[in-house]
Amino acid sequence: MATTEAIDVVMPQMGVSVSEGTVTKWLKQEGEQVEADESLLEISTDKVDTEVPSPASGTLTQILVQEGETVEVGTKLAVIGGDGAAAAPQEDVPEPATAQAAAESAAVSDAPATPPTADTVDEAKPAPAPASETTAEAPSSNGKTFVSPVVAKIASEHGVDPSQVPGTGRGGRVTKKDILNFIESGGQAAQPAAPPAQPEAPKAPAAPPTPAAPAPAPAAVSPAAAQVGESFEPMSAMRKGIAEHMRRSLDTSAHVTSAIEVDMSKVAAIRSKLKKEYQQSYGVNPTYLIFVARAATETLREYPWVNGEIRGDQIVTRSYVNLGFAVELQDGKGLIVPVVKNAETLNLLGMAKAVTDIAQRARDKKLLPDEVQGGTFTITNPGGFGTFHGTPVISQPQAAILGTYAVVKRAWVIQDDMGEDVIAIRPIMNLTLTYDHRLVDGALAGRFLRDLREKLESWDESTY
Repeated sequence: MATTEAIDVVMPQMGVSVSEGTVTKWLKQEGEQVEADESLLEISTDKVDTEVPSPASGTLTQILVQEGETVEVGTKLAVIGGDGAAAAPQEDVPEPATAQAAAESAAVSDAPATPPTADTVDEAKPAPAPASETTAEAPSSNGKTFVSPVVAKIASEHGVDPSQVPGTGRGGRVTKKDILNFIESGGQAAQPAAPPAQPEAPKAPAAPPTPAAPAPAPAAVSPAAAQVGESFEPMSAMRKGIAEHMRRSLDTSAHVTSAIEVDMSKVAAIRSKLKKEYQQSYGVNPTYLIFVARAATETLREYPWVNGEIRGDQIVTRSYVNLGFAVELQDGKGLIVPVVKNAETLNLLGMAKAVTDIAQRARDKKLLPDEVQGGTFTITNPGGFGTFHGTPVISQPQAAILGTYAVVKRAWVIQDDMGEDVIAIRPIMNLTLTYDHRLVDGALAGRFLRDLREKLESWDESTY
């Protein structure tokens, strides 16, 4: 039944460390009917691209945040039901945390608008409220908006005053996109207009010179300055998140990669035998990746440091394995790592079902926030495209990532029944382990790969 009451659609919390999201596409327009749990819009964060379901059935009476806008978690995006005309867009301003703050807010709203000065801004600052990941915001000195913790952090790192950044968010709020574009363009912003001249007032003494800010980043090349044959497209929120995460991982961990060759003959034989049954009875394909994932999970239980992390000056180990799988999106323009929780509890069939399910829902943008968090070890599978070697980047704060590569038939030296060396044609797979040398030494990584190879080369029907 359609709702007659106004139901707010808000930006969901897509992870503990995610404080904002970008509306990438509205799947319904104002005036259209929508059913409860029907996909209403698509959003993008630096963690995941996903669809947001409707919280109720009814008419989409108002869209408050347009496509391309980035807003804080909890911001009202739209209204379903009720009187859409009566619902005016709300300023994206946090509610006062205390009665005193509420009174101060009311006093400010009744006062005539005057150009802010350094003194008035300092006097108007409320007492600091307890920090909150989704609501803690600091007013900028231009008095026109608030900046999120993400924007404030980026501004601080680059020596940028957020008040000098033109805001495109609702109410002139400076978004993450605004601050990044400002930095990429060399940090040149229009200077704020001077307050009206007052001849009767004596000239104030010149302020001491402001300390020089860090040198701005080189200006980005504009499309107008492009060379013949070049084209430009903006980076998506996911692409920016990937770039930041990869760079931070390289800055954090001491990356080292070791590799090993594995004879997949026994796995190939069992896979061929199980393939028809798995596809017809369960709708899943027992790929080589499934066998490697199952064997890796068992091996990780014997090597807790490879499944661990460094947290401060402590080494964290676990009795469980949360296995992440890198999944390609958007024809190579996106990457997401959904996680199979408690993978140690799954047999081969259970692993095949779990990996097939999360990979498909990742491509369909149906993942839940919890399904892209909490990984303890990651597997990436570029071998599906024929590659035979690589050096993946660790997903922080994990200690290692396993790369699986193409199974290639090669001439291989084996021993016959007489113990003589002979050449045979065998399906060979390369595996790489990229590990954080701060925690995992080369010898430990080598033993891990050796034991993983032993499990794969000795596989039989009763295994796992």
